[in-house]
Amino acid sequence: MPTRTSLSKTLIVLLAATSALGPAAMQILLPALPAIKETFEVSTEAAQLTLSLSMLAIALGTLFFGPVSDKYGRKPVMLVGLSITLVGSIFCFLANTIELLIASRFIQAFGAAAGLVLARAIVRDVYGAQEAARVIATLVMVMVAAPMLSPALGGELMLRLGWEYVFVVIAIACVLISLLLIKILPETLKEPVPFNGVAAMIGNYVLLFRSRAFCGYAFCVTFVSVLFFSFISAAPEIMVSVLKRPPNEYGYYFVMIAIGFMAGNYFARHFGRSMELNRMISIGVIIGVTGVSLAIALQLMGFQQPIALFAPIAFAVCGNGIALPNAQAAAINEFPRFAGSASGLTGFLQMFFSAIAAQMVAVIFNGTVYPLLILMLSASILSLICFNLGVRVSPKVSA
Repeated sequence: MPTRTSLSKTLIVLLAATSALGPAAMQILLPALPAIKETFEVSTEAAQLTLSLSMLAIALGTLFFGPVSDKYGRKPVMLVGLSITLVGSIFCFLANTIELLIASRFIQAFGAAAGLVLARAIVRDVYGAQEAARVIATLVMVMVAAPMLSPALGGELMLRLGWEYVFVVIAIACVLISLLLIKILPETLKEPVPFNGVAAMIGNYVLLFRSRAFCGYAFCVTFVSVLFFSFISAAPEIMVSVLKRPPNEYGYYFVMIAIGFMAGNYFARHFGRSMELNRMISIGVIIGVTGVSLAIALQLMGFQQPIALFAPIAFAVCGNGIALPNAQAAAINEFPRFAGSASGLTGFLQMFFSAIAAQMVAVIFNGTVYPLLILMLSASILSLICFNLGVRVSPKVSA
């Protein structure tokens, strides 16, 4: 199969957009949740299922599309995933009951997981581990930036056209991305891996889990992501009920989090060629621990202003931006022949544990910021522990 030694900037941007489609589709509906609750006359918990089950669908989709792409190729499986997302989006637009909307959102998110997994696998097919980390940093930056902007877009669409039209935007994006991929994406899988059903797929995952190095890097990715997703899940409620600030201020302060993450991604890309992967991961996870610890210290000292919470967390998230792409590349590099499966399993762990954390912060909330910060500190410490376990087995990751 023909491959390339590098990917064009245009294709990297397209892969980044494809990887961002799932998270963006998941979060674009957030401003419409009250309207959905009113439209279908359901409880808040029922309306919330349109979000939480989407996260579960992405987690399950990452397990499926990775190994399938190892057998059938990245390009056709990517296009199948986009087609599933398109069908799910159409069903969402036509849904006339909350049950149908929830089911359609599950289909939509499941298909969108293909881009999340295969963009990273395509990058690893083409590049060595060191260069792959730099390119993955670009993918991650867009994957995070797009969902940050999508709620604002969803809010505008809801006000001007109705909440159903957010799904029209996702459907149009699916069509446009598919047409561009058909035209410019080469098949990057060099050697297909036999796929003999679910049992074989599980066998591949067992093989990955037997690698202590893979587990170290993959769970480092997982807990770095838990730190981020638990904060964005709880921060809006904390802003209003704990810090006594109006809801609109959350958006302004959240810009600090976005800037922090993008700064970390820039660091990862800029120093990607000159600094070894494990050193970058170490710097990132230590920054994460330090940032959350500083946030706790400021709260204990009596600083109850939003800046005292958001500034140190932005610093922690900067560490996430450094560690995440490098740990993802290191995890996938452990088994280059099973890059799709490795990327899929890493993505599943990342989204599954993040979904649990997002729900957990609501359960443990006690009217203060401490349960959230303790959860985040635990996740950051676990990311450091998992990374160190991986390094003991693989002290240096070569390109």
